[in-house]
Amino acid sequence: MGRPLEFDPNEALGKALELFWRHGYEGTSLTDLTTAMDIVRPSLYATFGHKEDLFRKVVDLYWSTHMSFARAAREKPTAREVVEALLFGFADTVTGAGTPAGCLGVSGALACSPASEDIQKELAARRARDEASLRKRLERARREGDLPKDVSPADLASFIATVLRGMAVQAKSGASRQALRRVAEMALRVCQTSA
Repeated sequence: MGRPLEFDPNEALGKALELFWRHGYEGTSLTDLTTAMDIVRPSLYATFGHKEDLFRKVVDLYWSTHMSFARAAREKPTAREVVEALLFGFADTVTGAGTPAGCLGVSGALACSPASEDIQKELAARRARDEASLRKRLERARREGDLPKDVSPADLASFIATVLRGMAVQAKSGASRQALRRVAEMALRVCQTSA
């Protein structure tokens, strides 16, 4: 019979999330992780697998918690409300009190060596899935007459995704929540004038 865990895996995962969010995948060492999580390497490996496995669990946690507003935003009744909830929700998330600035999905693996290519691809795929979900929601809005026929749902989703990624970079560089909310307001005005 194995010895019981001497740490809370959920609490340890939360600490790993903060480190990866703050420093990125390659910027976070195993020593950083074991120190912050207050565990030894064998316990880390036994509970979470290798660093790449741990990062994937962290990304799942991030998307299910900090990015959960995006799922709720896509359920809003109108295209404008969907876009507005995404933009303002993201501005709040990337400048959250008590969390690192920026977005784990954007900055988590931007500056990685070829050795971390799988991590880069994983995060890019998640961002692409989010954009595809927004595109599908905007396609529905167009079918329902809520989005003009001459507005491409794919192009609008790409525009919004690009604005969101830019907001993440700005937040990581120190932009305030108020500044990013002004960016969100401008993006909404641009969307309104093009519709």
